[in-house]
Amino acid sequence: MSACSSGGEVSDSGSRASGPVSLDFWGWAPGYDKSVALWNKTHPNVKVKFSKVPSGLSGGYTKMQAAVKAGNAPCLAQVGYESLSTFVTTGALEDISSYANTDKDQFVEWAWKQSGLGGKVFGIPVDTGPTALFYRKDLFAKYHLPAPKTWQDFSAAAEKFHAADPENYLINAPMDSYEMAVYTWQSGGHWFGTANDQWQVKIDGPQTQKVSQYWQGLLDKKVLKTGVAPLDGAWFKEAKADHMASVVTAAWAAPMFEQMLPKQSGKWAVAPMPQWNAGEQAAGNNGGSSTAVLKGCKHLKQATEFATWFSTNKDSVSNLIKNTGIYPAAKSGMDLPAVNQKSPYFGGQNIYQVFKAGAENTDPNWVWGPTMSQVEPDFIDELKKVAQGKASMSDAAEAVQSKTVKAMKSQGLSVG
Repeated sequence: MSACSSGGEVSDSGSRASGPVSLDFWGWAPGYDKSVALWNKTHPNVKVKFSKVPSGLSGGYTKMQAAVKAGNAPCLAQVGYESLSTFVTTGALEDISSYANTDKDQFVEWAWKQSGLGGKVFGIPVDTGPTALFYRKDLFAKYHLPAPKTWQDFSAAAEKFHAADPENYLINAPMDSYEMAVYTWQSGGHWFGTANDQWQVKIDGPQTQKVSQYWQGLLDKKVLKTGVAPLDGAWFKEAKADHMASVVTAAWAAPMFEQMLPKQSGKWAVAPMPQWNAGEQAAGNNGGSSTAVLKGCKHLKQATEFATWFSTNKDSVSNLIKNTGIYPAAKSGMDLPAVNQKSPYFGGQNIYQVFKAGAENTDPNWVWGPTMSQVEPDFIDELKKVAQGKASMSDAAEAVQSKTVKAMKSQGLSVG
């Protein structure tokens, strides 16, 4: 589709390459270099050179885009799902569908879709961020709170926990776009889509409004901690003092609990996200990235082969789990011992079974928009107003909707 394409024909130059091929790969995650080294030991005809750049939103993406414009970009780059649409709409990626589609069944469906747009594939998924409820099971027991199965249960628990001590807050108020996205995603909503060569934007759609009204209700009851982002320093300070008892976050957060709250070993547990309707199993996602192929790569076949190996090879994925902290997007990776064992920190619970179910029950049709670098700060600003009582959650969603459509149109994007 013209509104979303990379603007070029697929090159098959990779299949005609003669002699050893060299591929440059830019990324920032720890452990990536070790998987690259594993590849180079067994693939003498395709050598990959990994170069570390700042994380995407800290300058890495800007450097990648500049390199594409200058015509000296690497073949491969670590690109988060939330930013892939931006790369596509700026013409910074190659369409690798003809090389990649034969392997799509190796990956969780929604993660595969996150690595493409408009029916085309631009990268290979590496990891995902299936979400769940991390909660202090000892505090829940102390205050006679069952692990909430529904959001109605959660609301009742939040009120009871705060009533027991004015410093107690079961959870923080949503602070940014990615928190709001998780809740909207779980509820079946979609912020972005494409149809008839146009972007569709529904940041203030009915599911987001449902989510907004739910959290606004808890804010009105003053049972949410405001001004504290999940897993930041202030959040862990509250958790250490036994005043913060739960958080909805992704699989990649598990090691953070061990590092930041070592004295609470055995006190935390992981449960599925509370559901809007009893008996459902829907989850959202927070995080994850692809190995994308940047515009100008002369060896699309080899680049795709490496990216697929990187995400599916047992030794590579085991390394990435250990040293990068990923939750794999490949179905085979979800069965590796490193993400399928009991955790001493979490009281002997196999928390990864919860994340596996979450990954399998994540709506595959979520699409990130092309201006998330604008959506995120706008949501942060609007949610600050909500925390200060100057606006409602619904007001925030409506304001970001308006700002996003304006931003997209200013970039020449067609919005329906």
